[in-house]
Amino acid sequence: MSRILGIDHGTVRIGLAVSDELQLVASPLKTVDARQDAETEIAQIVRDKRIGKIVIGMPFHMSGSRGEAAERVEVFGNKLGKALSHEVPIEFVDERLSSVEAEASLSRAGITGKKERSELVDQLAAVVILQDYLNQLRGPEGLLLPEDMGAFSWESPGEQGRKRGR
Repeated sequence: MSRILGIDHGTVRIGLAVSDELQLVASPLKTVDARQDAETEIAQIVRDKRIGKIVIGMPFHMSGSRGEAAERVEVFGNKLGKALSHEVPIEFVDERLSSVEAEASLSRAGITGKKERSELVDQLAAVVILQDYLNQLRGPEGLLLPEDMGAFSWESPGEQGRKRGR
């Protein structure tokens, strides 16, 4: 499988996250300056990392309606598609509350400095967007192990038997 790039688009900064090759886990990648030639820079990252799909967070209003921000994101997505000669599929996904989740994660991690937070929040919002997408790809049972799965190396023989109902 190929990697998937997650994008949290903002007017000042664009947060990027990337999946692993199994498309299980999203990790922060980079923050790009949105006021520069962001589409070209991101297109180069897509080529360098051999990205197979791009997921861009669409900032719907809480009511589900589209506003100005959603229009900007759509224009950005179209420009990015052109920069990639439309060779990589781009999908827009609901990103409501992704930045709120990212801010909460930074608070839980004790990251309080304004500069440090501003550098990370967009990447973490991209992680939230991409991880939600990856979770939806797997479905509700995506991480469940089969019941007959073998013993785990960290379990003692007694624990293994109890878990299997012996």
